[in-house]
Amino acid sequence: MKTAWLMWVCAAPLANLQAADSERGEKLFHAQGCIQCHAINGKGGREGPDLGRRIARGYTPALFASTMWNHAPSMWSVMRRQGIERRDLDTQDVEDLFAFFTAGRFFDQPADAARGKQAFQQKHCAECHGIEQQKGAGAPPVAKWRALGDPIALAESMWNHAERMKQEFARRGIAWPQLTAQELSDVLVYLRNLPATRTTPARIRSTSGDKGEALFQSKGCGGCHTGDLDLRSRSPGRTLTDLAVAMWNHAPKMQSAAIRFESGEMTEILSYLWSRQLLDDRGSRRRGEKLFAEKHCSSCHGAGGAPDLRSTNKQYTSLTMISALWRHGPEMLDRVKEKALLWPRLTANDMSDVIAFLNAGR
Repeated sequence: MKTAWLMWVCAAPLANLQAADSERGEKLFHAQGCIQCHAINGKGGREGPDLGRRIARGYTPALFASTMWNHAPSMWSVMRRQGIERRDLDTQDVEDLFAFFTAGRFFDQPADAARGKQAFQQKHCAECHGIEQQKGAGAPPVAKWRALGDPIALAESMWNHAERMKQEFARRGIAWPQLTAQELSDVLVYLRNLPATRTTPARIRSTSGDKGEALFQSKGCGGCHTGDLDLRSRSPGRTLTDLAVAMWNHAPKMQSAAIRFESGEMTEILSYLWSRQLLDDRGSRRRGEKLFAEKHCSSCHGAGGAPDLRSTNKQYTSLTMISALWRHGPEMLDRVKEKALLWPRLTANDMSDVIAFLNAGR
């Protein structure tokens, strides 16, 4: 049997969006009734998969959109059977949900305490930072690290102490230690599972980023990060932990002594930078055009009564696709059944390619 993809997209004005906020997303996850079927790290329903489990390292908006698309018919069936109301999701809602899912899975590569202990020693952290007792001047023991549960807050604290650490490394003849996101995850798992710290709650969060752009400029970041170094165009595919580690690795090259972050400011900046990827669907227009034909989209859009998606002035993203799917999906599914077609399965790359094709017609 043939397949068809019927997308009736009503895109929200992207310029009016706020940055993704994981706390808003968490509230929405409960308010929309998602928690009745889906759990997050074991807390919630069991009808659907636990959304806190690892899917892939590259948990992108396109992957989120394709996953939602592929499972939508079965979700609607379960919702009807259980009497769960299907409420609208606008584009801002989708952005906040994505932030919540990402925040709940920042260890998207399994972390290992044994590797973390090894890294903590190899990176010379243990030479100054004791677990319960202070070893070096100005180096608080791990048990007193208030930011231990949040990689970004920890990176913020590390940044603020970077100048002192740089001087100490130079005095000892030690090169500035480079970290990967995996190593930071491993170290945090090791430190949080020590007897003195295992009650520390673990969480990473993004904010609405309202202050992020202003802080990006006032802290002097915008003066250097322009052109090829513009971080807003280099964040796609990176997690908040990736960005935090990148800041640590480049601290010696930046004028860190003149820049100090107050509590929460790094989270604001990184949330602002990270949220840019939500609007960045980098696909192939040519592959998208081929998919649009192979999936028989044109049999309805433009020729079969549905709107011609390429004749509008709307900008399509993974977020608008999810919002439109949730609003008009049951109607699309009915049209698919009327034509005796199958609901297609799409990969993340398929989603990005089709979006590129649709946007090329504007």
